[in-house]
Amino acid sequence: GGSSDVIARLIAEQMAGPLGQRMIIENVVGAGGSTALTRAARATADGYTIAIGNSGTNTAVYTLYPDVKFAADDFVPLGMVAKTSPIIAIKKDHPAKTLREFLDHAKKNPGKITFASSGSGSASHLQGELLNVRADIDTVHVPYKGGSPAMVDLLGGRVSSYYSALATADPYIKNGKLIPIATTGLKRAPTLPNVPTIAESGYPGFDASNWYAFVAPGKTPDIILEKWNKALVAVLNDKATNKQLAEHGLTP
Repeated sequence: GGSSDVIARLIAEQMAGPLGQRMIIENVVGAGGSTALTRAARATADGYTIAIGNSGTNTAVYTLYPDVKFAADDFVPLGMVAKTSPIIAIKKDHPAKTLREFLDHAKKNPGKITFASSGSGSASHLQGELLNVRADIDTVHVPYKGGSPAMVDLLGGRVSSYYSALATADPYIKNGKLIPIATTGLKRAPTLPNVPTIAESGYPGFDASNWYAFVAPGKTPDIILEKWNKALVAVLNDKATNKQLAEHGLTP
């Protein structure tokens, strides 16, 4: 149910045609995605095991985990899949209803407001820390083993907020259980036109967008990479797939 899972399933379903066989999705939780990437880095480089990475698992991880079990050159990109601007989501009964009210509440309660993430070093973790710095607030990071358990605890009221991919939060926004108070990119989400960006709310230049890409083990032969990339490009040029991604707040 996390953003990587949603994207992988949407794309994998469509890639079955160009590839001539279906893809099996396996969620590997832990360490903000690093556990999954470690397994993928060690996989046989024959094109049968790939991974979906993002700006947390494939960039920030190297500065936050000095003992990470893989390096950048352990992977080769198959192609960028989508970009997204996560949102700050709070439960409907939260005392704040807007970003300004949330920040004021946080300043009055330093060290008592929490924000969930999909793991230490994940994009959602970095987004929360960035707002801590820019807004001069002290909210406490609570890491989870993926986006789904983080969302469960936000809905259960065990954490105050979650920097969530729209794909993860959208069902709960639609049924009124969550309130989106801001988006973290430079532009408003097309599906949430009334939700302001952090940048336009007094923090110019604030941009914490996230990207997702398919990667393969580093020694995968070029001929296999080309086949994967051709299939991915075909899917991303499909209007129906683009519509599905857009409905989840994703830009192909």
